[in-house]
Amino acid sequence: MANESGGRGTSSTIPATNLDHLTAAVSRTRVKGPPPVHLWNPPFCGDIDMRIARDGTWFYEGTPIGRTALVKLFASVLRRDDNDYFLVTPVEKVRIQVDDAPFLAVEMRAEGGEAAQTLHFRTNVDDWVTAGADHPLRFEPGASGGLKPYVHIRGQLWGLVGRAVFYDLVALGSERQIDGRGMFGVVSAGSFFPMAPAAEIAAWR
Repeated sequence: MANESGGRGTSSTIPATNLDHLTAAVSRTRVKGPPPVHLWNPPFCGDIDMRIARDGTWFYEGTPIGRTALVKLFASVLRRDDNDYFLVTPVEKVRIQVDDAPFLAVEMRAEGGEAAQTLHFRTNVDDWVTAGADHPLRFEPGASGGLKPYVHIRGQLWGLVGRAVFYDLVALGSERQIDGRGMFGVVSAGSFFPMAPAAEIAAWR
């Protein structure tokens, strides 16, 4: 067994035959509402050859996991500790790889207008979150000079906002003065989330 701390130095790889075992273990955690993965502290049992691609696709041993129900099941027990991602049950904890963010925001619904605006996001596993103080939006520089938008999902887990949804988000943006500087951003549930200086964002509109 690998180092229980979850460190990368002495990790092992779980045999492929244990995927069914993991699926069964995760299935047993099902309760009404989200599993309380933040309360579980099981031993670290190594790495499994599972990866979440930037577009939200889950892979096992290089092959996409085609069963939506299985992806949703694994996503329900996903947790991030420090910079690593784990599938966690009450009795075991295995590390997986995530290329960017573990979720993808694929749909946005806006309610209200201007100061009263509230934005709701649906992820690729059909979870809905409402952007606001508890679920902030953040914007990071992209590799090509644009912006990479994210919405907080739960715990230390974030969802990358898809390109089409991001364009809809920009269309709802407005400018505010922040510390004497014009900032372009978006309002949701009473919170203003700056994207970038207003002068830099002009090309997006």
